[in-house]
Order: sequence, then structure tokens, then C-alpha cells
Amino acid sequence: MDFVLLSHTPLFAGVAPQELEAMLSCLDTECRRYGKGAVILRTGDTVRSMCIVLSGSVLIQKTDLWGNVTVLDSVGPGQIFAETYACTPQEPLMVDAVAAESSEILFIQVARVLETCPSSCAHHHALIRNLLSLSAQKNLRLSRKIFHTAPKTIRARLLSYLSDQAIRCGRRSFTIPFNRQQLADYLNVERSALSNELSKMQQDGLIETERNYFRLLDAAVPSDR
Repeated sequence: MDFVLLSHTPLFAGVAPQELEAMLSCLDTECRRYGKGAVILRTGDTVRSMCIVLSGSVLIQKTDLWGNVTVLDSVGPGQIFAETYACTPQEPLMVDAVAAESSEILFIQVARVLETCPSSCAHHHALIRNLLSLSAQKNLRLSRKIFHTAPKTIRARLLSYLSDQAIRCGRRSFTIPFNRQQLADYLNVERSALSNELSKMQQDGLIETERNYFRLLDAAVPSDR
């Protein structure tokens, strides 16, 4: 395992690479690899471990009885998922976690994180603070999704999402973590309707796009840096 890389993830911020090996052993961790499309966690499961993405990316999604998929979030390298359910192990998962590409996932027993070690080491307290911060950031991401799916029209939803991406990147051109189907699922719209609206937005001179690359042409969007 690349302890230098792991020490730069938000969860382990402030922990030196040389201290991580012993720390991970104390936390009862396990590393697993998944191929694209593999289900990492399934709706109805109960879990005691939170997961950190070491490589690849993971989609958090909800599938109804008719097979309709709603993408709730995309989790990339260094980010965590399932921590809320791991903190409430009696609560079954309401979502699936699916590998969007070949991914390596580190499972960490949450009970080992929340129960401080006898020596009350500073690094353990830092880990708890980092976990709280990451959970707060995830709540903000879910709030953004609500903002993006609140408008009634597809164009308004796209503009809300793309504007937010541009503001967060600080420039007009950027790539998003979704392909067309995943973006449609995230915005709760049909893929064909989404593609049609993107074509119209290009014709109207609002955007340029190719796959998951976008450039916003609206003068109200922050200029490139």
C-alpha cells in the first residue's frame, strides 16, 4: 500500500506516512479491488466499515423496483463513503455503491475510529476531526444535488449543475465526473432528453461539450485562469 499517497487523503491529513502502517493495523483495515460495474455495497446490507477510495471511482446510486437508477454522488480517490451507515450499523443501506471503473477500496472499522485508544494519541483525535469534516462536506454535496434537481426544466438543471462546476473550478472549462448516462441519472432526467437539450444549448451558444468536457460560453461564468 502507498502510505505516502494515503497520508495525503483528507481522512488521514496530519498523519505521517511512517506512522500509517501501525495505525491501519490498529484500525482493523482491509484493502479490496473491484472491477468496473462491480457492486461494492448493496441496498439492504448493514455495514460496520467506512470505505475510502484509493484509486478509481465509485458511484452512489439508488435503483427502484422498476430498475430506474438515480445517481446520488460520485466518490473519487481520497474520498470516503458509507461512513454514516457504519456509524449506525443497525441501519440497512438505502443505496448501492458501484465501481465506476477498476477501483481499490480500503475498508476501515468505524468503531476502532470512534473509540479512542488508551493512550489518546493526537493522531487518533485528528482522524475523528477529519471524519467529521468529511461527513459535513458530503452533506453539502447532497444539498447541491437538491439545488440542481429542483428546477422544472432540463436546461435549468443543467445550467445549475454546470454553473456550480465552473464556480468550484474557477474557470469556464472543466471535466465532470459523470458520463452522459450518469449525468442524466444524477439530474433525474432521461438520457435522450438530456442529450437533446445539450445539443440545443450548443446551438444557442451557451456551451461547448465533448463527452465529459464542458466549456461555458455565458459571459456571467467566471473567466479562465
